[in-house]
Amino acid sequence: MSQPIRFGIMGCGYIAQRHLKHIIDHPGATAVGLYDSYADAAQSLENEYQVPCYTNLDDFLGSDCDIVVICTPNGTHAELAIKSMKAGKHVLVEKPMATSVEDAQKMVEIAKELNRFLYVVKQNRYNPPVQAVKKLIDNESLGNLQLVSLNCFWNRNEAYYKNSNWKGSKELDGGILYTQFSHFIDILYYFFGDIEGVNGYIGNFGHQNLIDFEDTGSFNFKVKSGGVGNMSVSTCAYNQNMEGSITMIGDNGTIKIGGKYLNTIDYQQTNGFDIKHLPQSSPANNYGFYQGSMSNHDKVIDNVVEALNGQAEIMTTADDGLQVVKMIDQFYKSAKWIS
Repeated sequence: MSQPIRFGIMGCGYIAQRHLKHIIDHPGATAVGLYDSYADAAQSLENEYQVPCYTNLDDFLGSDCDIVVICTPNGTHAELAIKSMKAGKHVLVEKPMATSVEDAQKMVEIAKELNRFLYVVKQNRYNPPVQAVKKLIDNESLGNLQLVSLNCFWNRNEAYYKNSNWKGSKELDGGILYTQFSHFIDILYYFFGDIEGVNGYIGNFGHQNLIDFEDTGSFNFKVKSGGVGNMSVSTCAYNQNMEGSITMIGDNGTIKIGGKYLNTIDYQQTNGFDIKHLPQSSPANNYGFYQGSMSNHDKVIDNVVEALNGQAEIMTTADDGLQVVKMIDQFYKSAKWIS
């Protein structure tokens, strides 16, 4: 039997705890180290899970972990991933992979140069409705795509930003397409590939003096493989998250994956291939006064362990992560700001 994959975790916030729990629970994995520049955060997890903590990055990277899970603020992902790979580690990086195309490309280049595995967390790919629709698309059951419509209407209130030392910062957060909605843009890419001809509008309508970027955006685009698309996103939904959905109209059927987190089939009218008997979706990540995307991190860890042992293909490659960053870059570069 192969030795357990040894994981180290950078950043000791909420999402790190989720990774850590699933690593500890996995029979093929073990947690060997935690790093955070804030001693209290690292110490808290060490006390709870009895995993050694580090506040010195070089000491952490000198430990015997096989793969580093990066759970730090978005704007630090590229630098820490590259340092980890240069220290001989494989890397699993939380979304977004990076907050610029240049940084994401450099990460991919370093991974290939050093023969390191670089994986990206995109847990919504595991949602049962997403997997069911992906199979239909791959089998060409849906036919030619005519329209895809992505809608994400969430709530992020004042407390969300004021309780964080990095969220809302252009440098460390990057914007709502990186932090809130990159998972949904990833599903658009996962289903249909790249886009072009993007145009749109963005503005900050409800979070003045809280964030350095937009809270709302609306875009139109062409899907390179065929069909047209649109995307509307906002963190201004009143009081709570409302919807996270993707609607696909093909010449053989129309399907809407909806709910708040792409976790239900809300509508389907097909030429004899209706989706039935789906497994129950995992619950959403609960962050106290708000919820985030689906909690499939157990499946992410299981996939990483199998991939590192040569038993499976990784669900989300570094190239996938790079393409999603490129799509986000297209959205932002096309957008006109509305005051």
